[in-house]
Amino acid sequence: MPQQVPRLLAVFVVAFAAFLVARQLLVPDTFGDIGHYRAGAIDSIVAHKKKYAGHQECTLCHGSIAETRLGSNHRGVRCEVCHGPAADHVAAPLDVRPPAPRERGFCVLCHAYNPSRPTGFPQIDPVAHNPLMPCMGCHNPHAPEPPVVPGECGACHGQIARQKAVSHHAGLPCTTCHQAPESHKVDPRSVRPSKPQGRAFCGACHAQGMQGAPQIDLRTHNPTYLCWQCHYPHFPETE
Repeated sequence: MPQQVPRLLAVFVVAFAAFLVARQLLVPDTFGDIGHYRAGAIDSIVAHKKKYAGHQECTLCHGSIAETRLGSNHRGVRCEVCHGPAADHVAAPLDVRPPAPRERGFCVLCHAYNPSRPTGFPQIDPVAHNPLMPCMGCHNPHAPEPPVVPGECGACHGQIARQKAVSHHAGLPCTTCHQAPESHKVDPRSVRPSKPQGRAFCGACHAQGMQGAPQIDLRTHNPTYLCWQCHYPHFPETE
């Protein structure tokens, strides 16, 4: 028998013994009682001091503010997201006051431009958007609708606007391809802008015989595909 075999067996035996010892010493006694979980963790969690009160508690005293928030774009943001844990405040309202952030840097935690955020989520460039001015000077935090409806689509569609700005479509207004009702600017998720539905739309600019844009023959140029299956409309460059 090669000398390596007994040595490997010895290593495996020592490793397995170490595993059994570690399992005995490190794995909690209640682990596995109710599945792949430490049953005693429930008692440990219950023993922690309660920190969050829940937004229902806030409405008992701040009903008018809660009503305003529920009718605004912040209706999905719970009170303690901005004001912090409020259990102590609920227990002693006059002695413990929750923080009310007013500094400019707080709002941009959610609303500074970030391409990973969902399309249509309101985003701003903190450097260029009313620099040094507190957000609360223009926006009520409980109903943060803008005092002036944004005139540019880039106010909410920052990533698309930045892509289009360096493409061949940079000179086209968004409304060239999308019909956006004014109500979309006020309630963007309920009222959606239209989108082109067929090849003929792109052909209005790119079919043969048109001037000033790349030309194709709609009858022979990949006739079984829609244009945006090969060309991203906001950055339609080709190789």
